[in-house]
Amino acid sequence: MEAAEAANAAIQRKYTKDKKVGEGTYAVVYVGKEVATARKIAIKKIKVGQFKDGLDMSAIREVKFLRELRHPNLLDVFSNKSNLNLVLEFLDTDLEAVIRDKALVFQGADVKSWMLMTMKGLDFCHTNWILHRDMKPNNLLISADGVLKLADFGLAREYADEGARMTCQVVTRWYRCPELLLGARSYSTGVDVWAAGCIFAELMLRVPFMAAESDMEQLNMIFSALGTPTEADWPASPDSPSFKKPKNDLSMLFSAASPEAIDLLQRMLTYDPRRRITARESLHHPFFHSQPRPTPPSKLPKPTAELAPRALPPEEIGAPMDSKERRGTKRKGDGYDEIPGAKKVARKLDFGTA
Repeated sequence: MEAAEAANAAIQRKYTKDKKVGEGTYAVVYVGKEVATARKIAIKKIKVGQFKDGLDMSAIREVKFLRELRHPNLLDVFSNKSNLNLVLEFLDTDLEAVIRDKALVFQGADVKSWMLMTMKGLDFCHTNWILHRDMKPNNLLISADGVLKLADFGLAREYADEGARMTCQVVTRWYRCPELLLGARSYSTGVDVWAAGCIFAELMLRVPFMAAESDMEQLNMIFSALGTPTEADWPASPDSPSFKKPKNDLSMLFSAASPEAIDLLQRMLTYDPRRRITARESLHHPFFHSQPRPTPPSKLPKPTAELAPRALPPEEIGAPMDSKERRGTKRKGDGYDEIPGAKKVARKLDFGTA
């Protein structure tokens, strides 16, 4: 015990905590330095005392998966007065700030570069049997040399167990796939790929592609944008007259996008999760191998000024799940009961990790 405490104290002495740069419900982020090298680092202090079961489950998950993936962002972990502190690589900005900075002009090669790094990161996670489950622009951090890195593994989950039933209340609503909106408890890598498709669309539009304020509105917005799925498109699709929408030509909305970009976007936003392109398959898609070539990370556009955080949906995604949610029990009022036929569809959607 004394040896462990001494080791913990030694780790803590390696870093200074200079000033607070951000705070959420469950953590406070500080900027600091590594004493030996003066390298700038970030320290994420997990708040305690709010969780009846002890430490925040999202913090435990984040450490677990960053360690298992040997993620270079996680430098150290130490405790201080019962607080858990994650020492992380300091990253200058995130993809959300890049998208929102209207002073920046994107080229097709820039979008291709950001998406290539995103899909490589996802492929690495999925190859190691890990679902991220919270893909969105402000969880894609960008280093000083322009390299994009997946961050915030607080909702990540192993998915090797085909029979595992998981909560459908993951992924911020604007990036949540139809099967989750319809209550699927067994799902696979397609939930991350759909979210990445929404990010792809947002990079091209410079605004969120589908941004609704409730789960039912989100599903309706998806059907409005992509058309109501038919039985041939997605056997598990809901059969409700109120959701009948014609299929749109995405090339009209994304008028500057190449045919290859439109094809990849459509494959990422395919309704049937079994037919949705995987991260590995996307890396072989013609979009990434056609002209123009992806911009080198060091030459990608960077925000000119710090921007205020964008308002995300009024929900608790990213918050820790309580014990009932970890067993797959639905939260009251999550919008799931509002969708006609959702319970029936959810049963049809439980297909494991196939």
